[in-house]
Amino acid sequence: MSRVRELFTFSVERNDIDWNEVVATQVCRYSQKKCMKVRKSQPGISIGTCTVQYGKDNRDVIICPHRLIERKQIFIDCLHLLTSHTPGNELHIVPEVSIPGGSVDYFLVSTDSNRKVKDFVGIELQTIDTTGSIWTERELALKELGLANGDDAGNKTYGMNWKMTAKTILVQLHHKITTFENINKHLVLVVQDCLLDYIRKEFSFDHVSSQPLLGDSMHFHSYNLKKDAENYKLTLGSRYSTDSNGISKLLGLNADANLKFEEIALILEPKISDSTILAIA
Repeated sequence: MSRVRELFTFSVERNDIDWNEVVATQVCRYSQKKCMKVRKSQPGISIGTCTVQYGKDNRDVIICPHRLIERKQIFIDCLHLLTSHTPGNELHIVPEVSIPGGSVDYFLVSTDSNRKVKDFVGIELQTIDTTGSIWTERELALKELGLANGDDAGNKTYGMNWKMTAKTILVQLHHKITTFENINKHLVLVVQDCLLDYIRKEFSFDHVSSQPLLGDSMHFHSYNLKKDAENYKLTLGSRYSTDSNGISKLLGLNADANLKFEEIALILEPKISDSTILAIA
């Protein structure tokens, strides 16, 4: 049995899906684009794996960051961090914003009626990086779904790169958090619960508050992936917060970044349009 649990955003257990159309179009419902995970030897083919089972307990593990934006719930869960947002302001979701010191996956932005930035929250998404190849399990899943092109299974397997994933994202946060803290704004890391569990176990996490403080610049939002009938759904499981010193303590590193609010606002404003409005479908 294939260990792929979600393919092109749909549970493989669903019988009401036209799987031939799903695999042919290769579209991710969350990004509303063609799935970005492609086979290196066949770049025209998207792999489409969102969630797989892993470990002795066959835990469902999310391996694609786009999977985290289901229902846009992660953005709703950051609204309270927009401390300068006022009723009547527009809310925008701006993806892939480059700022001095790095790139941020998303900004949740509050603007006035003239679309001038009044407040923002930076949001980083992180899922587990895999090692090896997921292709064998993907092809086996297609075969089990009765698709003719699901017969090139091969015998390769995959693993989870917990250590590198955790270390990489924490280093990235360290480079960025001082920028947000200097202008009294928030940065949020969104992860699945199993990744945060690993970080808590392998890094010095005791100083990070399990009672999130609005005054802290760095927030961790951990999500559970729960099965509801034949579908999977993300729910907020836990929240933590700390500051730039807390991130430094996690890694034993130092950061030096001092970017003003106005500089980030000037980067965000040209990216804001009708298409970035936060709309709940």
